[in-house]
Amino acid sequence: MKRSAVMILLCFLHFHVQSSHQIQPEISISQFPEGFIFGISTSSYQVEGAPSEDGKGLSNWDVFSHTPGKINNGDNGDIADDHYHRYLEDIELISSLGVNVYRFSISWTRILPRGRYGSINPRGIMFYNKIIDNLLLRGIEPFVTIHHQDLPQELEERYGGWISPLMQRDFVHFAEICFKSFGDRVKYWITINEPALTANYGFLNGKYPPGHCSPPFGNCSAGNSDVEPLIVMHNLLLSHAKAVELYRKHFQKKQGGNIGIVVITEMYEPLRDEECDRQAVRRALAFSIAWVLDPLVFGKYPTEMLSILGSKLPVFSPKEKSLIKGSIDFIGINHYATLYVKDCTLSTCSLGSNHPITGFLETISTRDGIPIGDPQTGIPFYCVVPQGMEKIVDYIKIRYHNLPMYITENGYSSLLKPDETVHDLLQDFKRIEFHKAYLAALLRAIRNGADVRGYMIWSLLDNFEWAMGYNTMFGLHYVDRHTLIRIPKLSAQWFSGFLKKTNITEELSHSII
Repeated sequence: MKRSAVMILLCFLHFHVQSSHQIQPEISISQFPEGFIFGISTSSYQVEGAPSEDGKGLSNWDVFSHTPGKINNGDNGDIADDHYHRYLEDIELISSLGVNVYRFSISWTRILPRGRYGSINPRGIMFYNKIIDNLLLRGIEPFVTIHHQDLPQELEERYGGWISPLMQRDFVHFAEICFKSFGDRVKYWITINEPALTANYGFLNGKYPPGHCSPPFGNCSAGNSDVEPLIVMHNLLLSHAKAVELYRKHFQKKQGGNIGIVVITEMYEPLRDEECDRQAVRRALAFSIAWVLDPLVFGKYPTEMLSILGSKLPVFSPKEKSLIKGSIDFIGINHYATLYVKDCTLSTCSLGSNHPITGFLETISTRDGIPIGDPQTGIPFYCVVPQGMEKIVDYIKIRYHNLPMYITENGYSSLLKPDETVHDLLQDFKRIEFHKAYLAALLRAIRNGADVRGYMIWSLLDNFEWAMGYNTMFGLHYVDRHTLIRIPKLSAQWFSGFLKKTNITEELSHSII
């Protein structure tokens, strides 16, 4: 390539990569506190594949993803990214980024194919041992999620999964095996990923297994949307607390780790400059984040929920309250979106919004036809609103007395366009701009006193995004669905350059030239 052409390309790259910096200074790793960790995230069902290999049992997602009409394009996780066979290749990708933590989850049915009703699968233990040991060899800390949506199908069939209090016993049994098998090397544990998503998507609107719902939220073959999400959350929280009690009593002192939970944290803004919508924002935060965290910090459900749901909310016994209160060492924050909130106590809203279990509110991404942020993402209601990161961290900091926090997921899904080529997908300048803007917002929250200790990007690879299938792409690496070859996007090279303090523009220009 001629020198003049190279210079033009460099200018082009510089313009696009730096475009977001017209409104903010350059972000560098040196601006973050000493000891701050940067990582990358995945989960077992979304990347592993090999659904029945080496003794693995049938999971609820193995069944649900094969149910007609449940997954976009009829996709499933049978192959996913074939991480089960390519984990060494993927660990090399992780290492090449320069991260110091890798967040992944353990497949319940790879360890316990039949839950409590069967024996431990030694080949499942061996698989995760190899992942952990190979990460540590490269100086990467494992950040392990015990339960990330997938559970033994047998437990669904025997007693309905999380709808039954028997799941508390089964989860603690699984957690204990994980602590015994991996805890000598794992210093970061997450009990459960996004319990509110399990409760609402599995038992309110039926979009996740077991697919329970009732009108006005859907017409599923089974379920009661008025009560089941509340019961499910209760069982999830008690399962978490009992696993934490076990860890603290028998493992934590010797193993030296920390244990927490991960919450999905959308930020909300009032649709109108009216007190009713500002109150609706407070309810929206309570019915999502505080629903999980208030019991774990204060030992009781949020007053905002109690004032609406009253006796419909399950009750913690005095013993359970003592067990659950203070049962987290840290809070994991998964943040993707900021939405407008409209009060529905008196206003006309969409079907289901005028319902107590939703908090009498409606969430939308536009006001007067104008999106709340950049709408050019792969999920229609996920707009780019960087200040939402700062605000959600501030909310959690204030409400929960600045407990240690980790951003366990934050990511950008590319907008798929007609006739888009692989080359187009690899030139993901929007993803780079997204992470730079959100890191800048996070840095503002940290400088304002928030005890945030890490940031993990979702995700390492384009993977199986649950009901959205494979057309929703969050990965720093593109995965060819036919060959399963991994190809780094420009965002992977940017993130590596950011972590290694190299010239980002130079890195990207070399990758194309």
